[in-house]
Amino acid sequence: MTARFAGDTATLTGRSLRHIWRSPDTLVTTAVMPIAMLLLFVYVFGGAIDTRGTGSYVDYLLPGILLITIASGIAYTALRLFLDKQAGIVERFQSMSIARSAVLWAHVLTSLVANVVSVVVVVLVALLMGFRSGAGVLDLLAVAGILLLFTLALTWLAVIPGLTAKSADGATGFAYPLIFLPFISSAFVPTHTMPGPVRAFAEHQPVTAIVNTIRDLFAGQPVGGDIWVALAWCAGLLVVAYAFATATYRRTTTR
Repeated sequence: MTARFAGDTATLTGRSLRHIWRSPDTLVTTAVMPIAMLLLFVYVFGGAIDTRGTGSYVDYLLPGILLITIASGIAYTALRLFLDKQAGIVERFQSMSIARSAVLWAHVLTSLVANVVSVVVVVLVALLMGFRSGAGVLDLLAVAGILLLFTLALTWLAVIPGLTAKSADGATGFAYPLIFLPFISSAFVPTHTMPGPVRAFAEHQPVTAIVNTIRDLFAGQPVGGDIWVALAWCAGLLVVAYAFATATYRRTTTR
């Protein structure tokens, strides 16, 4: 059973990846907005933003931009799943002798690959802009692990609108609040500069803990308790999103 699931997932993932490679504009589009924001905030607003004691502004900004890159990318996961469902491809796969969950896992793994490519592109641009890291190998592996866990959690969340949306705009629209969330966090400015209620929200939402952890890891500094908060948020969201996504899949494919 496990071998069948792995084989079916690999086959369907290959199908999804081929669609992306044939239309690389998806990857380009995903990376363009975060890169534009990186350029805008570093070269236009960066001189007026006070992040004293935190290094250069591009170093400060990059972790939040990476989360925005992932939030933008998972919108396409929802769209690809929606288009497959609308075209009857999901139902066609269900009528074939393949593992049922392989259909969803193929989209999830495709999302991971696509987002890794987009994140690498953004990091390369940041390096050209002066980003420098004092992280060791273990620190970089920790950053990669957190970003992969974050991507996995958001991708399973994206599966839900991908299966239930009535239009393409509905499938992708859920990502806009996720893209906006880093703006009310420590991603762009220190939270102590914010007014009381906004600061309280910013300091207790998941993006701040994740951004602070990645920023400290990039700098090669101790991460403190933020890493456990970040992992708890990512793992909790992943568990909840996976449960709702699989339940939605069973409900929508057995009608």
